[in-house]
Amino acid sequence: MIAEISTRGPLKGIFRVPGSKSFTNRALVCAALAQGNSQIRNASDSSDSALMANGLNQLGVLVRRDDDEWEVCGTGGKLFAPRYPIPVGNAGTTLRFFLSLASLADGTVQFDAAPRMAERPNEELFAALRNLGVQATQVGNMPRYEVVGGGLSGGRLVIDQARSSQFLSSILLVAPYARGEVEIEVRGVKASESYVRMTVAVMKEFGVGVELEGAKSTYRVRAPQKYSSAEYTVEADASGASYGLAAVAIGGGEILVEGMRLDSLQGDTGFVEILRAMGCHIAQEASGVRIMKRRPLTGVTVDMKAMPDIVPTLASVALFANGPSRIRNVAHLRYKESDRLAAIGEEFRKLGADIAVLPDGLEITPSQLSGAQLDTYDDHRLAMSFALIGLRVPGVRIENPECVTKSFPRFWEEFEGLTS
Repeated sequence: MIAEISTRGPLKGIFRVPGSKSFTNRALVCAALAQGNSQIRNASDSSDSALMANGLNQLGVLVRRDDDEWEVCGTGGKLFAPRYPIPVGNAGTTLRFFLSLASLADGTVQFDAAPRMAERPNEELFAALRNLGVQATQVGNMPRYEVVGGGLSGGRLVIDQARSSQFLSSILLVAPYARGEVEIEVRGVKASESYVRMTVAVMKEFGVGVELEGAKSTYRVRAPQKYSSAEYTVEADASGASYGLAAVAIGGGEILVEGMRLDSLQGDTGFVEILRAMGCHIAQEASGVRIMKRRPLTGVTVDMKAMPDIVPTLASVALFANGPSRIRNVAHLRYKESDRLAAIGEEFRKLGADIAVLPDGLEITPSQLSGAQLDTYDDHRLAMSFALIGLRVPGVRIENPECVTKSFPRFWEEFEGLTS
């Protein structure tokens, strides 16, 4: 399937985004382990969250969905090993959270993933689980993973967070159910640290605190203890909101990104400040965030370590700036659903873009662009970011547009709803 983008602008309308996939998945884990029933409102409708809910059902947790509200019947930490492998697709967060969750099951749990997952790093998480007395392995070179349950021992461990913050979040979420206190020292350059703050915040909403020491490099969770059931409302997804914001930066005009909050814990909210620096006017309103383009864009130089998922979006905006843009400190993008740095370089060159792919980032110098058919590498963030380019460049066609269901199933509906 191919999506052909129609040029348009200045834009007007409302851009509605789903609940945050990151918050939803964290809340699902806490609710599953809690005592009693929890309600999760404004939950993400992404395929990643659907995989999370399905896997919890296979582990013996009843998850019932009614539109965007989910009821989770917590088990108090008692999980069961299913007979068949749990499918996780190409959902890195889902797999990594499940690798730790499965340690609480009463037997051996297997997970089947998409082929790309076998290329993504998990060694740091396997090592951390071994230090807590859990046997977790990848089966050969296949995208199959196996965890021998029986519980976490507790203790002190070290995690290198350079390639993914999900390793730390995965351990933190299950740490309350260890047999003793868990203390985690984080070393290396911290990738996507805002996601760890999100994890700690969700755990607090379900009644478990995390102590931070040593300039936030050591995390301590008292154990054993249990989560409490809760009524939890998920924030609008800041990553999804970035596409509405970027659409105006590229196409001009004025739109409302409904439900977005500038005071969110989500690190991707920081994209607002980058767009302001490039020349956009952005303001918080009661029902969301309004963005207007008042002058031509200027290039920027930014460290995107805290906002790696926004890099493809910013790269698309940078194509239309007056002057070069430099994106730094995102080497870990090579381990996402695709090697996003290499993919952006390859596809932008098809458009005639002047782009340099660096070991840890990108340099983009605006140039004359022409239409092309762009490969999305089955990567949702590339598909949505590449679509933005077609607002200004005639003849842009997006391959495999349905891959956006991973995080934003209604993206194409919302994108086409932005009119001139």
